[in-house]
Amino acid sequence: MSTVLARGTVHTGGRVVPDGWVLLRAGEVVAAGTGPAPAADEVVTGAHVVPGFVDVHCHGGGGASFGGSLEDARTVAAVHRAHGTTTLVASLVTRPIDDLAATLDAYADLVTDGVLAGVHLEGPWLSPLHQGAHDPSLLREPEPGDLDRLLGTGLVRVVTLAPELPGGLAAVQRIVAAGAVAAIGHTDADAATARRAVDAGVSLATHLFNAMPPLHHRAPGPVGALLDDDRVTVELIADGVHLDPLVVSLAARRAGRGRVALVTDAMAATGSADGRYLLGDLEVDVVDGVARLVEGGSIAGSTLTLDHALRFAVQTAGIDLDDALAALTSTPARVLGRTDVGHLEPGARGGAVVLDADLTLQRVL
Repeated sequence: MSTVLARGTVHTGGRVVPDGWVLLRAGEVVAAGTGPAPAADEVVTGAHVVPGFVDVHCHGGGGASFGGSLEDARTVAAVHRAHGTTTLVASLVTRPIDDLAATLDAYADLVTDGVLAGVHLEGPWLSPLHQGAHDPSLLREPEPGDLDRLLGTGLVRVVTLAPELPGGLAAVQRIVAAGAVAAIGHTDADAATARRAVDAGVSLATHLFNAMPPLHHRAPGPVGALLDDDRVTVELIADGVHLDPLVVSLAARRAGRGRVALVTDAMAATGSADGRYLLGDLEVDVVDGVARLVEGGSIAGSTLTLDHALRFAVQTAGIDLDDALAALTSTPARVLGRTDVGHLEPGARGGAVVLDADLTLQRVL
């Protein structure tokens, strides 16, 4: 079994070790420290050695989307892995319940093999007032039988829903009881309803600010309630399209380290050329890397990768490097309940990423 040694300023996820090293063997961190490094078959050097990235919200890449063939799913995973994401959740857009169930059945081996860290259901239990790039004809109210059918596979890690829908709060409780993360998103909830949803078990905000009422000084809405509650981790899409850099900075500072998860919400055009793509059954035009629905012009996901999100967060939004790293490693790992990824202490199996001084990716281990 080969052994790889990575050397540089090591960000383990809990500490920063200048002139440190990490020893990996068979994909697992077996030691980390400073000073003289142990012998290894290969030495990889870089300015920063960080944990492999964790993305809890991703729809596609490389011209492929989750919800298609198994080959498509592997293509998406490979594209994002090349950009540092070694733990990836497959996000499925709103589809008929039978289609979602079939995709879950098909993805079982991919989850078992570690290609995917599970599945995120973004819909169909979303508000028609904030549907975004979801087919409005397929949106529905949550029903216990549908939830039990999908959650019963054991593959669902995150479910995004609008808790103000009839049965929404009961659905939140059902999701959490099944061991999945209940996320609020694509919602028209006011602040009081958002608070009730958190009390019921919501612990994640799907792409905060996007597809929900905005923060207003007399109506704080879900944004105000979710940012203010320490029980909630907030997703931010740091691509300069979904959110202004100032908004990214303000949200990250208010939430603090440990409550922000940088996500891509990437669609099929990620890592591919501009052009026309499908998101579910909806046509999307990608121009200069910005994805919008052909009909209506709504933003339809992103073409973001997490290495770019890291650079944007630090270099454009002015977020502290270690806060930004936590937002794409240890925090999303905690959201998923994973203790084996998102850090570089012995026992970690999430891989490592080597960056240069400008935070440009050099190597994914």
